[in-house]
Amino acid sequence: MSQAKRVRQARILAELAGSPSLRIADLARLHQVSAETIRRDLDELTRQGLLNRTYGGAVKAAPAEPSLSERNLMFIAERERIAARALRELDGARTLFIGSGSTTLYLARRLAVEGRDMTVLTHSLGVASVLGQSRSVRTLVLPGDYLASEGATVGPHCLDFINGFNVDCAVLGASGLSVDGPTEALLDCSVVYKAMIARATRTLVLADHSKYGQVFPGQYASWATIDGLISDAPPPAELLACIGEHRLHLA
Repeated sequence: MSQAKRVRQARILAELAGSPSLRIADLARLHQVSAETIRRDLDELTRQGLLNRTYGGAVKAAPAEPSLSERNLMFIAERERIAARALRELDGARTLFIGSGSTTLYLARRLAVEGRDMTVLTHSLGVASVLGQSRSVRTLVLPGDYLASEGATVGPHCLDFINGFNVDCAVLGASGLSVDGPTEALLDCSVVYKAMIARATRTLVLADHSKYGQVFPGQYASWATIDGLISDAPPPAELLACIGEHRLHLA
């Protein structure tokens, strides 16, 4: 590797440390090289696990997300509060999409105990198993390829099934919450979430404070398409400005 290339890539990483994302055009102008040179730099740094490529730029390398079983044992009190607040936000809803994840599982437990008269469509086998204990909640399990690490179905059959419905609200989790919107560590799940949002009148995201400032590969929505974020603590000022105070509901 040439000295100029080594210095340029080190500076790119330093710039990314102070910014959530960088664009190829800006980097090319800053370093006075071609966009193609910057693309090669970003591809190489991505292979080294030092950042993640996006369309037109790069973001910080995503931290490894804990397994689902590990997540289920984290922030228990906070997620209980988030689930309780979510129930209030869902007053009047008769049909729901519920995404996979640990926080949405807490909501499913609340729904099962409260016994609301509603229909829930979910790709999460954990959510379906919990809701199956309720006599009043009708549960439809979305078909598809089984993603064992998340205990959920994904893929084209899942998407086709989603597109056949219109629901009152999609309730989704998130691996990270950045200024650009909620992100998901599992790309297959992020595609499912996008489809759910498109077929729902409203969308709520449930996420605890540990997700603030985290960026993962699957950008499944912008804040403009999210009707509400339910969390246990307020986000940093920059993130709150992007979310919008009217969208934030604290548990």
